[in-house]
Amino acid sequence: MHDNQPRTSTPDTLPEVIPRYLTAHRTHDTATAITAFTREATVIDDGNTYAGTQAIGEWLDRSTTEFTYTIHLTDAQQTDATHYIATHHLEGNFPGGTIDLRYQFTLRDDLIERLVIEP
Repeated sequence: MHDNQPRTSTPDTLPEVIPRYLTAHRTHDTATAITAFTREATVIDDGNTYAGTQAIGEWLDRSTTEFTYTIHLTDAQQTDATHYIATHHLEGNFPGGTIDLRYQFTLRDDLIERLVIEP
């Protein structure tokens, strides 16, 4: 029997590359964060698309200095063999002060091929 329902994961059951990226991003370690992505990866955040590791690195550098915030993983799900959603609660000095964001990961060859971040 095949079940297409999302499966709840915990941070320690997510593929290694996702917590590696999330930890590096949270600690402002762009060099390590970039190693989690394929060379052709894309990130979509705040309505903007960043294609390739150079553009993603520039986005990471900018996003870690623009605002000060705390981030906590509140939920993790695997939606199929290559898709995962990690929901985070952020609090900080950005407009609105708090938000829950869904980090939607698509993996290829144990790396992040696509990341979409949206409420």
